[in-house]
Amino acid sequence: MVKPRLVLVLGDQLSIDISAIQSAEKERDVFVLAEVMAEATYVPHHPKKIALVLSAMRQFASVLRDDGWTVAYTKLDDEANTGSIAGELVRRASEFGADDVIATMPGEWRLIEALNNLPLVVRQLPDDRFITSPKEFADWAEDRKELRMEWFYRKVRRKTGLLMEGSEPVGGKWNYDSENRKPAPDDTRPPKPPVFQPDAIVAEVLELVEYRFAENFGELHPFEFATNRSQALAVLDHFISHALPHFGDYQDAMVAGEPWLWHAVISPYLNIGLLNPIEVCRRAEDAFHAGAAPLNAVEGFIRQIIGWREYVRGIYFLEGPDYTSRNALDHTRPLPTLFWGGETHMRCLSEVVGQTQEHAYAHHIQRLMITGNFALLAGLDPGAVHQWYLSVYADAFEWVEAPNTIGMSQFADGGLVASKPYVSSGNYISKMSDYCAGCHYDVKAKTGERACPFNLLYWHFIERNRGRFQNNRRMAVIYRGWDKRDADQRKLVLDHATDWLARLDAGETV
Repeated sequence: MVKPRLVLVLGDQLSIDISAIQSAEKERDVFVLAEVMAEATYVPHHPKKIALVLSAMRQFASVLRDDGWTVAYTKLDDEANTGSIAGELVRRASEFGADDVIATMPGEWRLIEALNNLPLVVRQLPDDRFITSPKEFADWAEDRKELRMEWFYRKVRRKTGLLMEGSEPVGGKWNYDSENRKPAPDDTRPPKPPVFQPDAIVAEVLELVEYRFAENFGELHPFEFATNRSQALAVLDHFISHALPHFGDYQDAMVAGEPWLWHAVISPYLNIGLLNPIEVCRRAEDAFHAGAAPLNAVEGFIRQIIGWREYVRGIYFLEGPDYTSRNALDHTRPLPTLFWGGETHMRCLSEVVGQTQEHAYAHHIQRLMITGNFALLAGLDPGAVHQWYLSVYADAFEWVEAPNTIGMSQFADGGLVASKPYVSSGNYISKMSDYCAGCHYDVKAKTGERACPFNLLYWHFIERNRGRFQNNRRMAVIYRGWDKRDADQRKLVLDHATDWLARLDAGETV
């Protein structure tokens, strides 16, 4: 008799097409899905994120069982639960008399190491939900002085044929980003994404999460995420039909009280396996060819998925497990309480953190140019910032979150991902949002008690990092303009910034 094998399916691998499942034999193998505290607590996840993953896991297990597979499923509150993925595999191996494990390679180094250290024979297969492999990215990166996403994106466009006419891009341009920077109109009426009422499975999970994780940052209710493939496809359908046509124009816009705007809000479903990146991009491409969405919108959307998403995964695996500990600018300031919902006079931060607390979601510009921009200007510890982003967003898994935070947002990798730090004064926020209206601070004020903190901190950052960035070709003009200012005026700005940071450090409401 042939020994059974265990087939591990992680909570962010909920796809029938994933390599481990495709390698399984129905008559022989046992699927192992486990809700464990080690995964629920390695950072203090938002309750909505925990509920999303557990609900989707339970529904996916039902799909597997209905298809005739043997499924060993461990719920979080099962008495026999060992508390870790490794522990559950060892327990199930003993239960079923198995020595071998088939797994799809996890998206986090800590889990890869845990599988490598198991007292079982573990075969980790490539995660073929992605368009490019870590080796393919490493081959592309070899001998390059700069690993810029734009060049990698063009390679992936050619590989997939998306928006291509032979070897040339449709429309004659690879990138329409310059057309995608409009603030939202005053009469903004964005479409609302679909919401889903909890079924019996989800309701049971919500009760569990409410009991176990009541102290975690974030609001559990109302819970309206999609938790299975058919619901995730409904979210995609809605986006393609109602939001994609305006996505390009307003993808960088920010509006108080409007968390979704024209964004797809499908990243949680892509990242746990309910949607496939190629199917998503093909749907958008079809909308363009049908005349239902303009090229700037479709190209911008596809670039986020086959360009940026593939690129950051490549960076994560290229750079190795120590990537998250990098701190090129030696920033050490602890995360202030305002990141956890503490009171602040800054309306932009209050809006974005409040939205994050309520929805476990913020779009890419809110993350980059509000919370990320502030963290970089204020010199917050990038490791703490990384942990925060990994904790509070429903779509955050380390392979995608770490390069976005350590690299793109915080410049902690020294410029591997970003050619310059993504910092701005309050002017950018004023241009792209309505947050500045009614704020305690005056976005036009450069000094004084009511000066926008982004204005003060911007120049403080520029000056304290002069040695590193003065000769950066993209920043030299900034230093030339700053140095032309009156010396007393520059000192006043820096003194006010220093005073403001001292109040932040003292725990005052700022």
